[in-house]
Amino acid sequence: MQPIRPKVHGRARLFQNPLLELLTLSSPYVIWGMYIPIVSGLLYYSVARLGLTVGATLATFAVALFVWTLAEYLLHRFVFHWVDERPWVQRFHYLVHGVHHEYPSDPHHLFMPPVPSLILASLFGGLFYLALGRYGIPFLAGFIVGYLLYSTTHYLMHRVKNPPTPWLKKLWRHHHLHHFKSPDRAFGVSSPLWDWVFGTLPEEKRRPGPTSAAR
Repeated sequence: MQPIRPKVHGRARLFQNPLLELLTLSSPYVIWGMYIPIVSGLLYYSVARLGLTVGATLATFAVALFVWTLAEYLLHRFVFHWVDERPWVQRFHYLVHGVHHEYPSDPHHLFMPPVPSLILASLFGGLFYLALGRYGIPFLAGFIVGYLLYSTTHYLMHRVKNPPTPWLKKLWRHHHLHHFKSPDRAFGVSSPLWDWVFGTLPEEKRRPGPTSAAR
């Protein structure tokens, strides 16, 4: 498959059908407005109905925030960049992520649309509840907030040219290297931690890490 060439300007169109196309659009206001009540309800339910202490709820929430960073890396590397020569795989890749690499500054496709986002949140919630029991509820809340922070950081990376702090400037550059120089590296968006752990830092940033040291 030929690499996708980014277009600095322009807006993507995924479907000719106007209704389907409308369902692909999103914005940070819609997603935050949708999930803040859900997260608040999950945390309230954990304490008021499930009998978890505030401390246990907050600790589970914090663990989920950290786990999200690993999930973000794995999804980006192995799902969003899953591609081969089969046409349906190429179409899947383009719909879920290739469109973003072609139109990286398109503000309407920087957040996952509400409908697939809610479906995935429900699936993850079911898995967390099966694995963790009642602790799966605050875990889902933390996982969602991790997703919101990741998505907002990603949105700002493509919409704000001058990051306000030196750390954010390094993070911005890390992601821009993924887009414009090393699409097979720099999969972490909200943190480069897992790129260091798994040896996928961009060439100019690579340091001896666990994976490279083993090699």
